[in-house]
Amino acid sequence: MADSNAKKASAGFEIDGIIGLSEEGAVSRRNVEGYNELPSSKPRSIFQIAFEVIKEPMFLLLVAGGVIYFLLGDIEEAIMLLGFVFVVMGITLYQESKTERALEALRDLSSPRALVLRDGEQKRIAGREVVRGDVIFISEGDRVPADVVIVKCTNLSIDESLLTGESVPVRKTSGNGLEDMGKPGGDDLPFAYSGTLVTQGQGIAIVKSTGMRTEIGKIGKALQSVEQEETKLQKDTGKLVRNLALLGLSLCSIVVVSYGLTRGNTLQSWIQGLLAGITMAMAVLPEEFPVVLTIFLALGAWRMSQKKVLTRRIPAIETLGSATVLCTDKTGTLTQNRMTVRKIFANGNFHDVNESKERLPDEFHEVAEFSILASHRDPFDPMEKAFKKFGDEHLADTEHLHPGWTLLQQYPLSKELLAMSHVWKSPDGRDYVIAAKGAPEAIADLCHFDDMEKKILLEHISQMADEGLRVLGIARAKFSESESELPEIQHDFDFEFLGLIGLEDPVRPGVPEAIMECKNAGVRVVMITGDYPGTARAIASQIGLDLNGGIITGPNMELMGEEELRERIKTAHVFARVVPEQKLRIVNALKSNGEIVAMTGDGVNDAPALKSANIGIAMGGRGTDVAREASSLVLLDDHFASIVQAIRQGRRIFDNLKKAMSYILAVHVPIAGMSLLPVLLGWPLVLLPVHVVFLELIIDPACSIVFEVEQEEKDIMNRLPRDPKKPLFGKRTIGISILQGASVLAVVFAVFATGLLRGLGEAEARALAFTTLIVANIALILANRSWSRTIVSTLKVRNPALWWVVGGAAAFLAAVLCIPTLRSTFKFASLSIIDAAICIAAGILSIVWFEVLKKINKGTPAKEPQNGN
Repeated sequence: MADSNAKKASAGFEIDGIIGLSEEGAVSRRNVEGYNELPSSKPRSIFQIAFEVIKEPMFLLLVAGGVIYFLLGDIEEAIMLLGFVFVVMGITLYQESKTERALEALRDLSSPRALVLRDGEQKRIAGREVVRGDVIFISEGDRVPADVVIVKCTNLSIDESLLTGESVPVRKTSGNGLEDMGKPGGDDLPFAYSGTLVTQGQGIAIVKSTGMRTEIGKIGKALQSVEQEETKLQKDTGKLVRNLALLGLSLCSIVVVSYGLTRGNTLQSWIQGLLAGITMAMAVLPEEFPVVLTIFLALGAWRMSQKKVLTRRIPAIETLGSATVLCTDKTGTLTQNRMTVRKIFANGNFHDVNESKERLPDEFHEVAEFSILASHRDPFDPMEKAFKKFGDEHLADTEHLHPGWTLLQQYPLSKELLAMSHVWKSPDGRDYVIAAKGAPEAIADLCHFDDMEKKILLEHISQMADEGLRVLGIARAKFSESESELPEIQHDFDFEFLGLIGLEDPVRPGVPEAIMECKNAGVRVVMITGDYPGTARAIASQIGLDLNGGIITGPNMELMGEEELRERIKTAHVFARVVPEQKLRIVNALKSNGEIVAMTGDGVNDAPALKSANIGIAMGGRGTDVAREASSLVLLDDHFASIVQAIRQGRRIFDNLKKAMSYILAVHVPIAGMSLLPVLLGWPLVLLPVHVVFLELIIDPACSIVFEVEQEEKDIMNRLPRDPKKPLFGKRTIGISILQGASVLAVVFAVFATGLLRGLGEAEARALAFTTLIVANIALILANRSWSRTIVSTLKVRNPALWWVVGGAAAFLAAVLCIPTLRSTFKFASLSIIDAAICIAAGILSIVWFEVLKKINKGTPAKEPQNGN
């Protein structure tokens, strides 16, 4: 660019006469005016989270227990219990804050995007980073990121119903960029407004207002946020928690009444009974379930964003592990979307283009020349970039490049005609030159081919497509300046067919391996492309897709009834020459066959299919805002392997969630049992509120941190997809979890009973039972890390959080047993080394049967948490 330094020093950079900002200038302006965003749902403050914790039943039970101890005069116990209140609150605040940070990160990622001119280059940035004075590029399917004045446009229409309520899109015209913003509504105005949707055409605009200064900002509407939605899993868990809460309330009443009536029926006995009832309620109440769900799903979504997959709707995480079919685009997802000209057809001859940059024969010059004239001067499209690069390399010293020509009019691509034309005027010519490019069938239509010519052309196309090339047709026309005005449609020109250009789009690295991983995971991959069957077949062969089911083309689909399509789609893995509207039929046919469908898409017309699919996956790099809004996930790098990683992550999250839930259910059985049985048998109480709180200090971090960071099972992608209709806990899962808890209860009860029968004091027997319960609790954590691998093998797998929890529990237990003040508060007696060894052995013994079961079943139980049988 001429005089670029002068421009940089003043306003920025220039493209086609339009000046953009420098990055430095944009940052400076943003620092003054703020980000381009509106007030939305703000993250909860630490005080809001604390208030919500205070309302939790567990917190209220702890406070009630502390108050009762004060009334009884047990000051040490009261202080200890209330001290634990703040410890539990601290843990909960940490967990909730971590969840909030994860959700806030997702909100930032899901901000609308904008294509701007910065430092002389087109850049894709977050919409919140747009500033006043930015030059932005808008096209079909985009959300306008700010209030702007349009300075260049082609067939531009925008849906302004968000502001005006008028459902019909309005036609836009271009201005000079100096106009003050007008009010929305009406055709042929050069203004576009933040949040409105481009329905047709493209344009270049200059930002006039951002954030609260926009029209939508003035009426105070928020645009987009990631919200915590209540998932099916959360609803099911809510029912389970309510049922267990009712059970806890019933058992609490039984304990209070039984204790009061059987221990002398005095005021003292009733108060002690109330303490025993509070202990029972704390033991049964599974307050960890909703906490674990929230943390797992929110942090799971955050972890997936680190793998280049943005979760817009949290329920998608649940569904990911159930996906049975993955429908994917070819271009840019399976391939690199980095086009290179590989073959040219003209005058009945083919020419192979290689990397040597050898001289291009003269007979192919015009095809290359008009492919460039039919493209944008500063192309963004990968194919147009390939044409420009090819021309720079092979036509640089010829008369076939025309930097001095003036572009007078563009005829854009449309649904009816997949071709576009540019009308040019040379400085010294009287006639207009028209260049057209597009799908070969559309170019043949523009050139008015008869059936025989179309048949011959199709043979040439097939020959190129069979080599895996993307084929475009090129044509030219002339139009005399002396004739009437330029026609309204391309068809009115008298086009001459010039030839075909074949472009190669290499397969992305890692795609064949990802396809194989899907096969092993029981996920069928279906490729859907607008390319020719030959191209689709070549790519399918390269990536390892099964071609035994044949290739279904878009025209073939039009002739099929729904029943025939449902039958054919059971074995087909490749769809070619498919238009976006047909994707919805494919999705519905797969769903009617009982498949759980994940579908990728990037265009406006893909939105219905994305919305209909069980999991809609929009492209983040090249996708439109409309496609992203209709989707559940956004692929930030447009890479197929990232989708497979998302499925892996989804399975890991659900797998670990099952493990955590199974552990919670199992560990509550001995706690509840040791709270109830001594009361019913008239024995001394084993567990008091302070003991249950101590156990909660182990349970909460274990289920919400240890299991959340647990690595996936080695066979996680060698299992069949999970049936989404099956409940959170199948009968077998519940049975094994309860059996785990019952075995721990039996061992702990046996230790306590043996201690009493040996004539040990109440404090010593309680210390024995509690120590055994702590060891068994740690054993349950270790055992539930995997339902297929033994504890010994899982210890080789890194999990830093595990050792913090285990080490903390062991240290705290040692402190309680060894420090006289704490020992007195917990109503323990000191234990000998032999007693401690017995407790450790008994705790380990309580879970040995499950380790043996893993060996006997050779991994069968591992499928249980995933499949939920």
